[in-house]
Amino acid sequence: MITPFSFTENHFRILDQRRLPGEEVWLECTTPEMVAEAIRSLAVRGAPAIGIAAAYGLVLASPYGRDELMRASDILVRARPTAVNLEWAVRRVLTAVSLAGDTDLLSIVKQEAQAIWEEEKLANEAMADRGASLFVAGKTCSVLTHCNAGALATGGIGTALGVIRKLHEQGKLAMVYMDETRPLLQGARITAYELHQDMIPCTLITDSMAGWLMKLGRIDAVLVGADRIARNLDAANKIGTYALAVLARAHGIPFYVVAPRSTFDTQTSSGEAIPIEERDTSEVLAFLGSRIAPPVSAFNPAFDVTPQELITAIITEDEILSGHGRDPSGTA
Repeated sequence: MITPFSFTENHFRILDQRRLPGEEVWLECTTPEMVAEAIRSLAVRGAPAIGIAAAYGLVLASPYGRDELMRASDILVRARPTAVNLEWAVRRVLTAVSLAGDTDLLSIVKQEAQAIWEEEKLANEAMADRGASLFVAGKTCSVLTHCNAGALATGGIGTALGVIRKLHEQGKLAMVYMDETRPLLQGARITAYELHQDMIPCTLITDSMAGWLMKLGRIDAVLVGADRIARNLDAANKIGTYALAVLARAHGIPFYVVAPRSTFDTQTSSGEAIPIEERDTSEVLAFLGSRIAPPVSAFNPAFDVTPQELITAIITEDEILSGHGRDPSGTA
């Protein structure tokens, strides 16, 4: 299974996802600032993955003392605003440090970072089993996914793609349709890359084709990840997810969000309070470095929010939370 990063003997390496699928380039991160920049620039992305990366960024700071650890935590938390796993992982490491007293700082931080990563792997496996159980045995289905919620976004087998991998293993999967996911093409570059490597049947479409595929009866369910889930179960995910939920509701298709408990933000009451990152407009106005639009303004939010009433169910590692879309048992 491909991994977004590796840690050996205090060396933290990040697979630069900006360079995929053309080439596999590994970034050697020796400071928390380098990890923060990798998160900010999307060299590493996906809510669970950036949480794990931030924890290892703190490992890099820990040999220099508690003051440096606190400084690094501030830098890392500010790297990206929407994905709650980032701050969750940093706060969890700092809590472990505060509880440990005078114990060796590096050992405590490294132990907690490793635990976060291992727990994410186990959560991915549990979500995959729970999600696959919603699909009827003996029947193959075609599913649609958006952005990338696979191994490169989580450090495990993936959230939404973990369910898809499990469906493939169980002989329940006919086809995965994946949106390109504008403007950064994580679906075309990264999801397609993962599924192709695993020899899972997949077809790439533009974001604007999803509704027509549903109309043609080619989509049995939508599976997406999430970057933050509010207390009322509104879910923030890559821009374009909300439109898929609306289309799924219009066509009577179940819409599943697959996310670990670390993505839940109980301090945020609803999606209206989730901070939405806005990225440089050049990502919309240009393609592969070449300007494609005249000198007009552009709008480039990285995420949107799907209200809980459009979500059929949220699949976590320990339970399936039913939404208002449909009874999740045996839907596909």
